[in-house]
Amino acid sequence: MSNLEKIKQLRQSTGAGFKDCGSAIEEANGNLDKAAEILRIKGISKASKKMSRLAREGVIAVSGNKDKKSLIEINCETDFVAKNEDFVNFVKEVSEINCSVNSIPTELLKSKMKNNKTVDENIISLISKIGEKITLGRSKTFNSKGSKNFNYLHTVIKENLAKLAVIVSIQTNDDSEKLNTFGKQLCMHIAASNPLAIESKDIDKEILEKETILISEELKNTGKPIEIIKKISAGKINKFKEENALLTQAWVMEPKKKVYDIIKELNVSDLKIKDFFRLKIGE
Repeated sequence: MSNLEKIKQLRQSTGAGFKDCGSAIEEANGNLDKAAEILRIKGISKASKKMSRLAREGVIAVSGNKDKKSLIEINCETDFVAKNEDFVNFVKEVSEINCSVNSIPTELLKSKMKNNKTVDENIISLISKIGEKITLGRSKTFNSKGSKNFNYLHTVIKENLAKLAVIVSIQTNDDSEKLNTFGKQLCMHIAASNPLAIESKDIDKEILEKETILISEELKNTGKPIEIIKKISAGKINKFKEENALLTQAWVMEPKKKVYDIIKELNVSDLKIKDFFRLKIGE
């Protein structure tokens, strides 16, 4: 077998670049198995160096069905790589595994992929092949008995892959077309409005404290009496809660109505929004 044929074979089996394969074969004195081992070791070394870099691009992948649905964020360094075929295929397979392990990171990393290597091992190989840092980001699985899960993808790259994605879990026994339409529209609403919680009482206290401080700083130099400032501050905080709690937000499709108005109009007695999860690359 000629040296060129060996390089082609090694490239096909490892996915490494032409120069790297040539160097590995030379170092291994023509032994392809040893050359593959050299590339594997060097790949891990290269991957380790790349892990200190920033990875703010990538995709959000959705998998599952109405009964069980997952989102996972997989990051890379550039938008170009986010559309790379090898990266996309990796993301799709990892997304399915993530759904099966209920978004438990430790379980996901040690799960075997179709090539019989773990997700963790495949990340290292992909970093070596593509030349960018790749990381598993945030993830969530909805799998609640009696609930139906809906999703929406914005800025779609390929099927079930996007730059922004939303899952909503709705508890109800209703399975009508009007509920399905509402579920999809609610996902779109959340994508656009980015609520902090379902109800105002569930908004993180730390967020409210920071907002209170910002409002106080804004008002303290107005020269108004302290009692007036307190009233204005309380009003602004209440408005902040209303605008950031899902149920009291203005419905994107009909802004004169609130989300809770739309739910009332549906007239589904057992309907309850259980949870939602919104993921956007770079946020």
